[in-house]
Amino acid sequence: MDRPEITQAMINAYDEYTHLTLDRRGFMDKLTKLAGSAGAAVAIAPMLAANKASAEMIAADDQRLVGKDVTYPGGAGEMKGYLVEPKGASGKLGAVIVIHENRGLNPHIRDVARRMALEGFIALAPDFLSPQGGTPQNEDKAREMFSTLDRAATVANAEATLAYLTKLDNSNGKVGVIGFCWGGGLVNDFATKSPELRAGVAYYGAQPQAADVPNIKAALMLHYAGLDDRINAGIDAYKKALQENDKDFQIFVYDGVNHAFNNDTSSARYDKKAADLAWSRTVEFLKKNLA
Repeated sequence: MDRPEITQAMINAYDEYTHLTLDRRGFMDKLTKLAGSAGAAVAIAPMLAANKASAEMIAADDQRLVGKDVTYPGGAGEMKGYLVEPKGASGKLGAVIVIHENRGLNPHIRDVARRMALEGFIALAPDFLSPQGGTPQNEDKAREMFSTLDRAATVANAEATLAYLTKLDNSNGKVGVIGFCWGGGLVNDFATKSPELRAGVAYYGAQPQAADVPNIKAALMLHYAGLDDRINAGIDAYKKALQENDKDFQIFVYDGVNHAFNNDTSSARYDKKAADLAWSRTVEFLKKNLA
């Protein structure tokens, strides 16, 4: 059977659905019109969505790593997360907080944490839905839960995560953060609130208020997808505020790629060339700032 054609309009509809302006029924109705039939829509929908079966590039039991689920103090109440680090590392290591998309702490983000650990960092992927009991199996339910999170409390939980990492025996006390989509937006907000954050990497994340930019202490690396009009609308104002306040930042826009281009579990949106380039830049940046 031939692979159905996936158009940019379909990808845009999925982005609208994943960011709360469309519910599941509305998305499928729109996709049916774009695809020409309900059957075609049913075939295309999984190609747009993340596929959990392809989430693991680095095995959870990879012998080069030590990983475990942890519980630690949050801003108010407990936080849960996935902590992973290189096995047998000599010397103390920089630490990286890995912040998930608006689907919560799922297998893909756990895998990203393992990838980061293999680069020589302590990596912790927190579950920012911990205050609501943690990430559910149902991704639509998780998406709905994000709309009820208190942003200030969420940033406080990010700061508590940083504090937890600085106290680990093998930590050198220097902490950075990387986030994707919803997590990219949290990176930007977190950077405006945390005096201790050393480095922040935001992948296609919503920008903070310009009035908060003077508070940023961390070096920033900002990755954007060229076709992501929704998020990219805020780039110019953010760049202007960063320049006017003499902040340490880099912005990269990857032409011709979609929002979530780094997520290799979504075949329709993943772009290997852009993802590999952004990752190499990210690792070099974090090594420079967390050494």
